[in-house]
Amino acid sequence: MPLLEIPRVRQITATIRLDESTAGQIDQYAAFLHASADEVVDKALAYVFAKDRDFQEFLKTPQATRAPRSLRIRRAPQNGAASEPVLPTLQAAKATVVANGAGLRGDAA
Repeated sequence: MPLLEIPRVRQITATIRLDESTAGQIDQYAAFLHASADEVVDKALAYVFAKDRDFQEFLKTPQATRAPRSLRIRRAPQNGAASEPVLPTLQAAKATVVANGAGLRGDAA
């Protein structure tokens, strides 16, 4: 039996737009923590979701399963094909948010 248990987490890639100042602070916080920007965004959102009692109650309602999907998720290309957007599934437990340079820096998309 191994001494360490390393959980496997399914990660996805998504594109988001951020205010330029927020993107800069993510970069600064990542440098402060010696972590990646992806990790900062992922852990910050997980923290907020876990701590928000009203949101936790909302998740128990039927409305939560009917929430519109607005996150732009990209499926990894297969056999050299270009990646294509897909709608997220309810089973997607975790999203690694990867913002491209345009969306992250406030440039025109």
